[in-house]
Amino acid sequence: MQAQDDLLNEIDTDSTGTAYASAAFKGLKIVNFESTKLAGNNELKLIVSHRFGSIKNGIDTFFGLDNAVTRLNFVYGITDAINIGVSRSSFLKVYDVTTKYRLVRQKKSGSPFTIVGFNAVLINTSLEKENFPLLEFIDKLGYTMQFLISRKINQDFTLELAPTFFHDNYVVINEQNNSQFALGLGGRHKLGKRWSINADYGLHLNRASNSPFKNPLSIGFDLETGGHVFQLHFSNAQAMNTNGFLGQADGDWSIGDIYFGFNLSRTF
Repeated sequence: MQAQDDLLNEIDTDSTGTAYASAAFKGLKIVNFESTKLAGNNELKLIVSHRFGSIKNGIDTFFGLDNAVTRLNFVYGITDAINIGVSRSSFLKVYDVTTKYRLVRQKKSGSPFTIVGFNAVLINTSLEKENFPLLEFIDKLGYTMQFLISRKINQDFTLELAPTFFHDNYVVINEQNNSQFALGLGGRHKLGKRWSINADYGLHLNRASNSPFKNPLSIGFDLETGGHVFQLHFSNAQAMNTNGFLGQADGDWSIGDIYFGFNLSRTF
């Protein structure tokens, strides 16, 4: 009988003695910000994202449906700890190439955090020589560097901090520095076996004083259904890449100027 107990205990632990925290997030994104979840080894994920127009105009724009933008994002897991991705968004016709890599993983007895790096190179193809005669290709480029630091507090609750640097070679506001800094805060709380409520907020640290843009605040729900993760969300940012939602969020929650959208993730 004693031997039986020992065998059962071994089944519940890692063979190396390392027990990692798992399922901190179900989606690759919290809402706008990247989460510390990565695609698995040899996994290909397709994330189809829609962000409709502002709902404040009501039925005139069918609550934003008339002004929707779409983002198609492919993410491939080279290993369990290294991902590459490529996407195209109809917001400013942006293409981006991304890398995401885990540096530290939260352990039940060891590291209290998971730390993931995220980098992106963006091309804003909406900038054209017809409108900007002196435009060069390099002016279309943008860059993102980000650390994602999460902790699964308990079985239901996860928090994440995301210090971020992003740079746009072309900025809309003349007084805005091309190099910009932000601090993201997000989290996930499980409501049931397959449901969770998620939220994230980005504090821009050097926004120009005359900028009309706002800090992005987003709230959403995740629903896991087998190989799909379905995310419904509301945000004051319509852009879905990091430089866009941190640098050009133009909605205002206080007057109902917010955007409804969803992400549908499929694993192959």
